[in-house]
Amino acid sequence: MKKGARTRQQVLETAMELFNQQGYHGTGVNQVLAEASAPRGSLYFHFPGGKQQLAAEAVTASGRQVGELLALLADRVEPREAIAAIVGYFEQALVESDFRRGCPVATVALEASAESPEVRSACGAAYGLWQEQLAEGLRGWGIPAARADELAVVALSLIEGALLLCKVQHDVTPLRTAGGQLTALVEAARTEAS
Repeated sequence: MKKGARTRQQVLETAMELFNQQGYHGTGVNQVLAEASAPRGSLYFHFPGGKQQLAAEAVTASGRQVGELLALLADRVEPREAIAAIVGYFEQALVESDFRRGCPVATVALEASAESPEVRSACGAAYGLWQEQLAEGLRGWGIPAARADELAVVALSLIEGALLLCKVQHDVTPLRTAGGQLTALVEAARTEAS
């Protein structure tokens, strides 16, 4: 990877982490550049749209990472294992960051989507990807399409809500509880479909 591409990637990865932990308004471009060890002029060179473009690209990249996890799990394991792995992924992120990290999209979505159509679009696309990956996994487990689409919305809502509660309470219990309830819902939907 060339030096310019490396710098751009480092700035993007740093922004992904900082936006996840601190949100859109809590993260300044100077902090991103300092923590990425990037030259001052590199932000507008690599992200001519400034902070909004950087946030949109960070959300897109974070969304893609979680989407890849969801697709991989749905293709390879049974629902109970897949849900446990998703819960484990987010639980690890919460605990390792002392509950500063959670959903890599939610904080930015809540803060910046009203101000920036570009950021709102990136957030919507990330959530749309996750919802589709979840629905696809549910269909793959034998749940009819219409029910899978509904359960995907419920699953995403349960996980998002649980992540918020975990951060506020500094406790992973809400996420584990949501995972257990989601497993029960999916298993019941599979039973109904058979």
